[in-house]
Amino acid sequence: MLVNVRRSWELPESSATLENIFVNRRQFTMALAAGPILAAAGPLSALAAEDEDPTADLYPAERNLRYRLDRDLTDEHEATNYNNFYEFGSHKNIARAAQRLPIRPWTVTFDGLVEQELVVDFDRLVRIMPLEERLYRHRCVEAWSMAVPWNGFPMSKLVDYAKPLSLAKYVRMETLALY
Repeated sequence: MLVNVRRSWELPESSATLENIFVNRRQFTMALAAGPILAAAGPLSALAAEDEDPTADLYPAERNLRYRLDRDLTDEHEATNYNNFYEFGSHKNIARAAQRLPIRPWTVTFDGLVEQELVVDFDRLVRIMPLEERLYRHRCVEAWSMAVPWNGFPMSKLVDYAKPLSLAKYVRMETLALY
């Protein structure tokens, strides 16, 4: 008789990632990262969406002077068009491919160990959060680097908005893209 004893590190079959999600992981990663790439493009970019952005009046956000750079910003065209992340494909035209990513409607759900579970529309959430611009340097092991502005809000403000209970220890973010 064969007795199959699972080792502690072996996952049960029910915990395995669904095949269609695994197969489409690159498209998912591309969609996830396209947001910051497109945000860096700004409204003057040729990448601007055809539909009117309901949050366009919020930008540019006020610069947070605690985030300074010791070099000039990277040219906008380079920052919004260059890609070196092979998860998105083996080509450098990811900015064009990202235009197919639907970014609305998008809702954010706060659940788990929070005072009150919420589902908030992204456009409403952005208006609630204190937006700011930060300057960041990005470096790659393949010897390229960029200095770019980032518009967003601090993670601490999002956690404060969620109002976690004192028992909460971790923040878990998850998303799912079905293609």
